Amino acid sequence: MLINKTKIVATIGPASSDEKILEGLIEAGVNVCRLNFSHGTHEEYKKVIKTVRSINKKKNLNTAILGDLQGPKLRIGDVENGEIELYTGNEITLVTTEIVGTQKHIYVNYPKLSNDIEPGNMILIDDGKIILKAIEIKKKAIKAKIIQGGVLTPNKGVNLPNSEISMPCLTAKDLIDLSFILENNLEWIALSFVRSPEDILKVQKIVAKKKKKSRVIAKIEKPEAIKNINPIIKIADGIMVARGDLGVEIPMQNVPIIQKEIVIKCRRASKPVIIATQMMESMIENLSPTRAEVNDVANAVMDGADAVMLSAETSLGKHPIAVIKAIHKIVAKSETFDEIYHHYKIPRFDNNRYISDSVCFNAAKLAERVSAKAIVTMSFSGYTGLKISSYRPKANIFVFTANEAILNTLSLIWGVRGFYYDKFESTDDTIFDIKKKLKRKDLVKSGDLIINLTSMPISEKGQSNMLKLSRII
Repeated sequence: MLINKTKIVATIGPASSDEKILEGLIEAGVNVCRLNFSHGTHEEYKKVIKTVRSINKKKNLNTAILGDLQGPKLRIGDVENGEIELYTGNEITLVTTEIVGTQKHIYVNYPKLSNDIEPGNMILIDDGKIILKAIEIKKKAIKAKIIQGGVLTPNKGVNLPNSEISMPCLTAKDLIDLSFILENNLEWIALSFVRSPEDILKVQKIVAKKKKKSRVIAKIEKPEAIKNINPIIKIADGIMVARGDLGVEIPMQNVPIIQKEIVIKCRRASKPVIIATQMMESMIENLSPTRAEVNDVANAVMDGADAVMLSAETSLGKHPIAVIKAIHKIVAKSETFDEIYHHYKIPRFDNNRYISDSVCFNAAKLAERVSAKAIVTMSFSGYTGLKISSYRPKANIFVFTANEAILNTLSLIWGVRGFYYDKFESTDDTIFDIKKKLKRKDLVKSGDLIINLTSMPISEKGQSNMLKLSRII
């Protein structure tokens, strides 16, 4: 049984949507399946959702599903003959009336483009491979100089690193996709191009209005999100460092430090954080990653990220299962690095969860001191699992809950594994029963020390207020 503390998120697409491949991915270590709504149809994703849930039931697993909304992604349109060559030094006009692109004119799918750009602003296409500089702004057209040319193919992304676009965070397409996500009860929603905490609140309000339990992840890929990172972390249920667009929108050399800072902030706030983009990109074609990619994944793990994410490597690549096996090996080895573990933040006295937080804090400290094998908590909301995880104990974190809705959700959280449990009798009987179950599953053995957290009286399922250290017999 694979028990990696840092979770693995894999994007599902044409290369991985077959049931046998999906099962192979999950068996190889995938904890969360990502559906990218920039690609794929609802009909295709409905089949994937059904397949993942069927595998979960068959294998007694809790693989989560993450629906990733496209957001206000600016793109060019079609181009002549499938590709055109743009030459450095030439001029080109960007128009917002749909046409087939040529070396003189290309279409951008944003009607208010002229409103958001000023002369001198940079326009980056295809993740910055092509660089333009705006020189003249008209009502529905922008004349630009080609600073760095190259081959341009259809539908490539457009980034405006010097501009604040006025396009709303949730597009009409996103609202349709969000309805699909909520109808199918996906555990996690990723919101693209977040700029402020209000963007997150809009989605959370829709989720609450429809009485669903999906949790919202803010994708950090805009300069405005970096400026507002503290309030965004406070409001969001999780964070994704989406380094593709982020590395184009801000100076690329700033991304590594920002990544590390965000991981630290998220850990202190007890919010899960995913590191994404180009982690194993060479494995789209190759059977092994580059040494730089190995280091990139390892550094994300050693920084303390909750999860590492794969995109085209598993959705379109030639070797999806080999990618997961490779990244799992890197994760497992990187988790032997001692600096990952035992990070503490003393609970705030003015917090309404002060008692529960204090119990979690002391459980993690005690687990370190006695080398406990596991910290076991009874939880209905999953809060104690999140809080204990944020301290990054070496002990395994096992969450037993009668709330089936959170079991898959917990699969994104560092070090946490959830189990369904609905027998709430006396505290002693419940703890004894859980210890037997863990031993039967070979998750603990005779002689191991474990720490149990629960609320007393246990039948009320309140906030954790009790901690017990005991030995497995």
